[in-house]
This record gives sequence, C-alpha cells and structure tokens, in this order.
Amino acid sequence: MSKGKKGKAGLPLVYKPVGFALGWASGALAGVVFRKAWKAIRHEDNAPDALDKDRGWGEIVLAAAVQGALFAVARSVADRAGAKAIERSTGVWPATTKGGRD
Repeated sequence: MSKGKKGKAGLPLVYKPVGFALGWASGALAGVVFRKAWKAIRHEDNAPDALDKDRGWGEIVLAAAVQGALFAVARSVADRAGAKAIERSTGVWPATTKGGRD
C-alpha cells in the first residue's frame, strides 16, 4: 500500500476525536438552546423530566420532542461542518461509507 493510500485509509480514525469534540460541543450548545427555547415556550426555568410526578404527559412529551429535535439538528450541523472542514484541509471525505452515523 502506498503512503498516500494508507493516509487516506486512516483518515476516518483520525476524524473520530474531531467528531467526538464537535459532538460534545454541539450537545452542550443544544442544551443551552433547549433551556432558552423551553423558557420562551412555557415561561418556566426548568423543563419537565420524565419522572417529574407533578407534570402531565403533554408537557413531558413536548419537552422531549423539542429537546430531541434541537439535539439532532446540532449534531447534524456539527458532523457536516466537521466533515467539510476535513475535506477542505485534506481533500478526502472522512466517512468511509454512505449512510448514517450509527
């Protein structure tokens, strides 16, 4: 295997720590955005937890849906931005196969 091919084959492994850092940062940002969104939607400082006895099903499901959507968007934006940055800097797309992350 030539040096160039070996470097390209190892790129997804090198991208993993970058992807991890971006995922962590996007999750933290999504958490902040969720808290602000919940405060704007319900005018409450704390979103309901699934085990909060004093909250109804509607509140629990609404909070989970908003939080899930924000985390999915943040994760996708971070993954795409990281992959594009790797591609611009190396000329190689960091994923070895098409399809989802998991």
